[in-house]
Amino acid sequence: MRRRKAQEKNILADPKYNSKIVAKFINMVMLDGKKAISEKMVYDAFEIIQKNLNEQDVLKVFYKALDNARPRLEVKPRRVGGATYQVPVEVRQERGTSIALRWIRDFAHHRKGKAMEEKLADEIISAYKGEGSAIKKRDDTHKMAESNKAFAHFRW
Repeated sequence: MRRRKAQEKNILADPKYNSKIVAKFINMVMLDGKKAISEKMVYDAFEIIQKNLNEQDVLKVFYKALDNARPRLEVKPRRVGGATYQVPVEVRQERGTSIALRWIRDFAHHRKGKAMEEKLADEIISAYKGEGSAIKKRDDTHKMAESNKAFAHFRW
């Protein structure tokens, strides 16, 4: 069990939008250390979003999609006596953002039949509109936390 708090990595902002969250998303999309390819994928996805939504500020769309997909509650297993309870806990802002980024990336990856840029753009657009797989996952997480509300007193 970890006793020390993990040190936060200092991520440099991405060069095009000067945003740390976009840089974090680029790093999450990256496979095998090929950052230039993942940058191109994310930037092309942003261009597709800009074209499809006729929106000038793509970062607003991206941040809104992240905020829509970000979970507010999650469940953590706590062992009390011989039983393991799913205890609902609130999610910190940074963790919620990274969970939302991960969900968007994973659900875009599992879509079929298109290039990754288009799949990323489609997933971000659907999260922006409040629909899609990432939103469904958030709702399922909230339902799980709500149904286990009786075990909230085990939180510590």
